[in-house]
Amino acid sequence: MNIDKLKKLGFSVGVELPLDTDWSKEGQSQRLKDNRPFGVPDISKHKERIMLADNLGFSAAWVRDVPLYDPNFGDAAQVFEAFSYLGYLSGVTKNILLGTAAIVLPLRQPWLIKKSANTIASLSNDRLILGVASGDRPSEYPLFGVDYDARGELFRKAVEILKSESDELLQEGQKILPDVNKFPIYVAGLAQQNPQWVGENLDGWLSYPGTPEDHKNRVSLWRQVAGDKPYVSFIHLDLVPEADAPITRHRFGIKTGINGLIKELNEMKSVGVDHISLHFRKNEAPIEESMRSIAEHVLPIFHN
Repeated sequence: MNIDKLKKLGFSVGVELPLDTDWSKEGQSQRLKDNRPFGVPDISKHKERIMLADNLGFSAAWVRDVPLYDPNFGDAAQVFEAFSYLGYLSGVTKNILLGTAAIVLPLRQPWLIKKSANTIASLSNDRLILGVASGDRPSEYPLFGVDYDARGELFRKAVEILKSESDELLQEGQKILPDVNKFPIYVAGLAQQNPQWVGENLDGWLSYPGTPEDHKNRVSLWRQVAGDKPYVSFIHLDLVPEADAPITRHRFGIKTGINGLIKELNEMKSVGVDHISLHFRKNEAPIEESMRSIAEHVLPIFHN
């Protein structure tokens, strides 16, 4: 039986890795000095920052699955391979939930995904949320020998294997170890499926960033097909020092002060969003400063 610790929290606030500000003006300048391609963050302080997020009380940390850096997309996410990295993060954190947003199922062997997920769930004391996707970068598929047009079917087959608690497809005596199966499975987008199938077969929805009004419509659809299963999304945040700075919207997020962030999160909560994870790559202020400010002024409002 899946254990969904995120659902038990009520509305909550997390972070999306990498915890870097490489899309800010200063971050871009430093990237050029370091001779890093666009979208490749500075991960030299990744351990200290995830430990800080854990200690400050952020509810979840999300990592993305980007098998191949492609300059046409220009985003290497957190650089490290998702499952390997979560194994490391489980050892340097204590409470923060560890999520994938999201593992590209068609590009991976599903039985090995299951073993990896079972491993992280076991090592982290059941803190894993396995977010999965069908993938949206066509350039990756030829490298892996996978038909891009078949990704929807491959996704469904992989979900079937991941959800099988009895491993009835294995021969007598065979097992995938560790034998835990204690992780909820969320889906990013619709993964080439219809909403009804997604609502019936997955445990939560990872929705693309949007305004509260965008989420109001999406949440309505999700509740129709999935009931009260968690609805999760993300905000690309640029938190400015002036507490009362108005909300200025940019692609996938907002620029605002602490009070504007509180207002935005309250509106997200009011339309039915269950969890918002904050993405700091556009943040102009030092990331530690912003995280501490949010922990002091924002988390106590929303976290019980």
